[in-house]
Order: sequence, then C-alpha cells, then structure tokens
Amino acid sequence: MRITADDIKQIQLFKYYRIVRKWICKANNLNDADLELLIYLNCLNRFTRHEFINGVYSYSWDKHRWERLRRDGWIDVWRERNRTTMKYAVYKTSFKCNHMISRIYRILLGEEDIPVSIKNPYYNNKSYTDKVMNKSIDDMIKDKNR
Repeated sequence: MRITADDIKQIQLFKYYRIVRKWICKANNLNDADLELLIYLNCLNRFTRHEFINGVYSYSWDKHRWERLRRDGWIDVWRERNRTTMKYAVYKTSFKCNHMISRIYRILLGEEDIPVSIKNPYYNNKSYTDKVMNKSIDDMIKDKNR
C-alpha cells in the first residue's frame, strides 16, 4: 500500500512538527540542522563518511559536526577500516539516535506525549520563549484530533 499526500494530511503528521523538533533539540543539546541530518542518516541505515558529506550539503556549514556527533554518541562505527580489504569505515546511527527518532515519530503520530515533568527543559520557565513553548506543548497534548 502506498501512502499519498492526502493520507499524511489526514493524520496531520506535520501539525506539531515545529514544537516537537524544538523540544527534542533542546532536550538533547542538538541544533535543528543536526537533528534533520540524523533523521537523514537514520533513513540510510548504514553510511560512509562520503555519504555524510553529501548529506551535509543542504545544511549550514559546521566544520566540527562530524566529530561532535560521533563524540556525543549519535553516530557509531559499524565496520572499521583495515587498509587492506576494507578501504573505508562504515557507520550507522546509534541506539540513542534511533530511540530519539522513533520517539519523534511516536509523538507526531499521537502515540506518546511530550513529558510535562520538571525534567522537560521548557518547564523551567526561565525565559519568554520557554513560557510560549510550554503553552504550545500543553495545547498539543490537549488536542484530541492528534
């Protein structure tokens, strides 16, 4: 069965995408470009450094993105390079990354809600932006048509 544009519109998949994206980025100390790149890489399943570079072309330039994502545990090595039979290393998104992306999909589909506990970074209400996002999250949770 093929999904059409009307199917996506009927389930309102992107209705709260901005709120979920902002929340997940702040909760995981990522920026928007990093998150979208991780979603792209997750769709590839396994990838090389060259495929990563091709995926980065449409995002803002960040010289340290590759090392930061590897250091923070978002990208793992699937197969090491050994200089004789394997000319390059192969990478995959980590379990932590896969779990985060699955959670985004569950929240967008309405199967799960954004937590409203003190651990949520927006519930500190330190700035006006936090208060506005807090209100948006509450409205999203109360929406019965999600």
